[in-house]
Amino acid sequence: MNDFSAPRPAPRLYCDLNLAAGARVELPERVAKHVQALRLRVGDKIALFRGDGAEWSATLSAISKRGTEADIHQRTVKDVESPLQLHLLQGICAGDRMDLVLQKATELGVASIQPLVTTRSIVRLSADRQEKRETHWQNVVIAACEQCGRNTI
Repeated sequence: MNDFSAPRPAPRLYCDLNLAAGARVELPERVAKHVQALRLRVGDKIALFRGDGAEWSATLSAISKRGTEADIHQRTVKDVESPLQLHLLQGICAGDRMDLVLQKATELGVASIQPLVTTRSIVRLSADRQEKRETHWQNVVIAACEQCGRNTI
């Protein structure tokens, strides 16, 4: 028999702020949008991570159009990284394929990913476009870390 009333784990969100136990922080816009998309309410528990291997438990204390705030409780260091130091050298793929490669490699525990332009690469990025793609790819990796439970980006 299924128990649909079982508590769900707290949503994990990337938050690149200096966090300290007992502090109240205003969450960045990206995190605030995620809170709204998940339809979280004041008093709901969340887990915040910065990519440094630690996770902070927090409680939402205010949600409004002007900002979303959370009370920070406790820092926990969780070693969920693979003992293998895998490094992926990946030729830049066309379309959404690169996003999928980054997402799955992150979820599988790859320690670093180096995009490469090869002699047979179809995709050629100008300097301006390359910077935009790198920012986009970093956000794909962050989202994958939120989903799979990794605390290191």
